[in-house]
Amino acid sequence: MVDGTVARKTGTAGEFGAKLDTAADTVLAAACLIKLIPALDIPLWLVVWTGVIGLIKAVNIIAGYVMHNKFVAVHSALNKATGVALFLLPLTLSVIDLTCSGACACALATLAALHEGLLVRRGTDKN
Repeated sequence: MVDGTVARKTGTAGEFGAKLDTAADTVLAAACLIKLIPALDIPLWLVVWTGVIGLIKAVNIIAGYVMHNKFVAVHSALNKATGVALFLLPLTLSVIDLTCSGACACALATLAALHEGLLVRRGTDKN
């Protein structure tokens, strides 16, 4: 989660690294979902909502490539906040009901995905 910050602080950040980081984050999130969905009693509506968010993000990736002829990695504050929320979500399961924490994380992720789409269409990869 702090790899991008460390790369920027040490002067080792680059365009390829940012794109690779985005791809790695996506793979990590997908792997976590694949492992968590069968292990937890996740309501169907939450699984569907997560799928819709994934679809929005896929459309954003395709739109970025079609519109700008390159892979556009958006590193917005909302995307970073979503990453933190998703990282903390499993840690809260013993104190906060999954439907509540999952809905909050999905709401934030939905806002982030929609904001990402707006930035991609504007040709901006940051706030």
